[in-house]
This record gives sequence, C-alpha cells and structure tokens, in this order.
Amino acid sequence: MSLLNKPMGMTSPTRRLWPRWLALAAVVIGLVVAFVNLGNWQLSRLEQRRERNEVVVEHETSPIVDFAEVFGRPIVEADQWQKVRVTGTFDAARQYVVRYRSNAGATGYEVLGVLQTSDGRHLLVSRGFAERPAGQDFPRVAPPPPAGTVTIVGTVRRNETGDGKATIPDQGAIRLINSVAIGTTLPYPVLEGYLGVVEIAPADPAGLAPVEPPDLNEGNHFSYALQWFSFSGLAALGLVLMIRSDVKAKQRANPAPVREEAP
Repeated sequence: MSLLNKPMGMTSPTRRLWPRWLALAAVVIGLVVAFVNLGNWQLSRLEQRRERNEVVVEHETSPIVDFAEVFGRPIVEADQWQKVRVTGTFDAARQYVVRYRSNAGATGYEVLGVLQTSDGRHLLVSRGFAERPAGQDFPRVAPPPPAGTVTIVGTVRRNETGDGKATIPDQGAIRLINSVAIGTTLPYPVLEGYLGVVEIAPADPAGLAPVEPPDLNEGNHFSYALQWFSFSGLAALGLVLMIRSDVKAKQRANPAPVREEAP
C-alpha cells in the first residue's frame, strides 16, 4: 500500500493568501481605530453639551449680579448665561451688524454696540436680534442705540472664535463677536467677552429681540457614537468574512488529493 504524495516544493494555496490578509487587516485596523476615535469624539461632544445645559439651567434661577463681578477677568464656560446688571451709555459711533445669526429658529442678524460703563470701562453689548426678511440683504448700517444713560440686565457670553475675516469689522459688519479682535479696531480697550441684552431701560428704539439661550437637548451625539462603534464592529466582521471566503474559494479550486491504493 502506498499513498500519492504532494510534489516537493509545492506552495500551500493558503500560504499565498497571507500577504493579502495582512494588507486587509492593516486597512481594517486603521478603520477601526478611526471609527472608535470618532465615536469617542461624539461622546465627548455629548458630555460638553450636558455641561453646557447644566450651566444654562443653573443660571436661569441664579440671582442677577453686578457686571463687575464677572467682567474684568477671563470669561469661562461656567460664566455663560449668568445674568448681570450694568449701567452706562452707548458709543453711538461704534455699532455693528453681526450677520448670519439665528435665534429661536429664525435667521437674521444681531446689533452689537459698545457701552461705556458707569465706572469708565467699555463693554461689548449685543443689543438683540432682528429677523432678516426673505429676499432682503442685511442692513448696511446698524440702527442707532438708545441715547443717554441706560440700565441693562443681560447674559454673559464668551468670545466667539474664528478667522480674522469673521471677527474683524468690515464696513460696520462682522460674523462673530470677539472682544479681542474688535478691540484692536477701537480707540479704547474693551473688557473680555460680551453681554447679551435681556432687558434695557429706557427701551431700545430698534425693537430688537433678546437672544434666547440654546435648546436644552443633547442632540444626536449618542446615536452618532453608537453608529461609529457599530461601523468598527462591521469592519472587523468584514475582515473575518473575507478571510473565510478566500479559504473556501481556494478549497474549491484546489480540492484535497484523492488517496489511491497500489495494486
């Protein structure tokens, strides 16, 4: 009895597939790492949204404080939407149209002014929001502020960040409110951050609406995180299925040798 043996030097079909599998594994590992990082990033965004919501809720019922208790130092996230009271007069020559803003589902613009406070300092103040009528451009000139001394109750806001084109006034218009950037164009220093008007007395003749706090929802960050984590699992599963498919295809193309008995 004797068996037919495989000729010497024949390479295993499976062995020839290893370079392909290793290349696929490298690609899949890269995808899994990217998908997991994206999922973790969404969870981080969710945590930031929850912290922001907590700050908003806390300041809805917190007492109104004098503006000097907050302004005059770096404005941090925990200061956002704190209500403060300030008295002063607007610089009528320094008014800006803040383009492409939204408020309570409407799109339009805010009007930004500079208030000289009763203690002689200067503070950026968003006087409020106006909806842009359909088919009309933004106004080129901001409406004049209230004359004389005003008393404002408003919410503390942090500087918005962006490139110079968005934060530097251009012919009285800007896209983002940043006290540092705007301050470089003024003849006097301004305090960090800005104030959003909630109440003003006497009333602003422009009839602007207060900018409302953000919606207290968590957005879609959690569902997006689950999607990215699912993609990472599908990528790993896909690698396993491709390897199994290759193995089965090679087995069909190279069936096992049949044993024969010698006479």
